[in-house]
Amino acid sequence: MADRLMTSMIADETLNLLRLETKFDKAMLARLACCLSLVLDGREVLPSLNFGGGEIRRSSLLGNDGPVIYALIAHVYEQPELPDETLFSNRSIIKNHIDQGCAHLEGWFSECGRNVGLWLKRLLEAVEFTGQRESMGHGLELRMGRTLLDNQPVTVELNNTAQHANSHLAIMGKPGVGKTQFLLKILTDIRIQSNFQTHFIYFDYKGDVVSNARFFDLAKVQAYRLLQGSQNLPINPFVLPAYDEQTINVSAREKAESFASINAKLGVVQRGVLTEAIRAGYAQRAGTATPYPDFHDIRAIVKAMYEDQGRNDDSLIEILRDLSEFNLFWKHGDTAAPMECLTNRTLLIDVHAMPVLKELAAYLVIERLYKEMAVLPDSPVADDRRTIRTILVIDEAHNYLGQRNLFLQRIIREGRSKGVVVFFASQSPNDYQQKFFNFQELLEFAYLFQCDGVSANALQDILGCSNKTAKDLQVEVARLEPGQVISRSPDQIEGFVKFAAEVFYKNYGG
Repeated sequence: MADRLMTSMIADETLNLLRLETKFDKAMLARLACCLSLVLDGREVLPSLNFGGGEIRRSSLLGNDGPVIYALIAHVYEQPELPDETLFSNRSIIKNHIDQGCAHLEGWFSECGRNVGLWLKRLLEAVEFTGQRESMGHGLELRMGRTLLDNQPVTVELNNTAQHANSHLAIMGKPGVGKTQFLLKILTDIRIQSNFQTHFIYFDYKGDVVSNARFFDLAKVQAYRLLQGSQNLPINPFVLPAYDEQTINVSAREKAESFASINAKLGVVQRGVLTEAIRAGYAQRAGTATPYPDFHDIRAIVKAMYEDQGRNDDSLIEILRDLSEFNLFWKHGDTAAPMECLTNRTLLIDVHAMPVLKELAAYLVIERLYKEMAVLPDSPVADDRRTIRTILVIDEAHNYLGQRNLFLQRIIREGRSKGVVVFFASQSPNDYQQKFFNFQELLEFAYLFQCDGVSANALQDILGCSNKTAKDLQVEVARLEPGQVISRSPDQIEGFVKFAAEVFYKNYGG
């Protein structure tokens, strides 16, 4: 069984060109070329007899999507079972379609004036499967609850750009008042209304969602339970859009700052050591099919540096030891390839069993999400409704909001045009009053369950009401019954609205 094939020389040149221009992974581009040719050329594809290009490994090309690609080939060729050599080898269906698909990609790229945005639009318009785009630009109208005074429905259209500056949302309240059930109902509504095209990445801090089988079934969620059995998160935080020297240097410095923002014990010297170790890790893997290190690589490099300098183990070694020994992230030698894309996956990452590193694990995934988001084209807008690609959901957000997470801040600032949204669940509006970043002014939707000790200033900022109204509400917020919510009035006529929240178990069972 072949584990690699050689593209044609022309195909390899095209893949390298597009990798530099788009910052997409080369294997992902090869997969795109293969699928595009399957759609456009089908069984009429010409055999490719040139093997002078680059090497494509089976694991890198297929990743987690192997069954889907094999199913597509079986459908096109009307043969449910094909020999492995016919599927993947130097004289295979996949080889022929990669080489022919690269010709299509290069031709379209030239026709689009080498404009990546226009090229992606051309691809989207050319390859449209049934149901794939039916909800693009459609409104996500969510029923949030009914008013307590007159039992009128409270609804919001989450992605209506004419009504809302962004789609970021926060749910606040004491434990046990209904926040999680409200959040699960909203997420399930979004998944169903978007025909499962809007995804989310949910950080479950307490572990009270991961056991909700009904939610997982309805929302089509894949769970990753960290430190529970042998399962790790098939994400490598060191994967980059490109592996030139500048990109690697910037990423190494950012990683060191990320570690320092979580652990105050990491000083200037340790950040410098970590930066150099990460650079060395990329250098060790350069020229391979997986040109990025893992945490085992970085730990070994730092350990060797310390031994050479006669230094004792310290907090940096401790963090790297935990990251590698806890087996949290993808590592070299894993049977499956790491995820290449996060914005097209619906994941719940359960971190409740981790004694340490909860925040750092989240930070590293958020960094990866931002870097992926940064190279995406703007999400489509139709009739003032912007397509939401993915939602970053942070439970128990008060554990994260105090950190100087630059990537979270960038997602909140820049995510609107990319269709990337942040949902928070936390215990109080006070959590969003951080001196280094004004989370409150960028939260378009805010829902307050029962909270204690909320400042009038926080209420004023969250609800957009007067200072007098905020002071009057301080007592009322503290006395809300479980399931009761105060939020901004959707019609903007009143300063706020008080309603009974919709909850998951009543709407969907379970």
